Amino acid sequence: MEKKPPLPPFTLESATEKVRLAENAWNTRDPQRVALAYTPDSQWRNRTEFPKGREEIIAFLTRKWSRELDYRLIKELWAFRDNRIAVRFAYEFHDAGGRWFRSFGNENWEFDVNGLMQKRFASINDLAITEPERKYRWPLGVRPEDHPGLSTLGL
Repeated sequence: MEKKPPLPPFTLESATEKVRLAENAWNTRDPQRVALAYTPDSQWRNRTEFPKGREEIIAFLTRKWSRELDYRLIKELWAFRDNRIAVRFAYEFHDAGGRWFRSFGNENWEFDVNGLMQKRFASINDLAITEPERKYRWPLGVRPEDHPGLSTLGL
């Protein structure tokens, strides 16, 4: 059986670690890698799409990152209990026309006993920004440990 530590029930430390591991994985923009954190039958709600299972998650993320260019994400723990974690997040990207956006959202996560996410419910809003308004300027990939988080950035 696949395991994806840290495992529930979560503590403040393990929930915080789980959130950062998820952020790091999403910042790779590798749909195959990201999908491994989810159960084979994981259920999502993301805006108006409802992917179910790893194959649909991979297809969804492939489409997402083909449109959301130079994607950079920060997640922050909001609350946790037992096998559930709530996070808030913001990410920046530009479209093919060079227009920049910052997307803000909240996610509710539910994990199985092996630490795989079995449910992910996301609510997201987009804000058009100018290039000088960007706050995420680290090289593509994982956010550096010394880069400020959402609260420090005032987001």
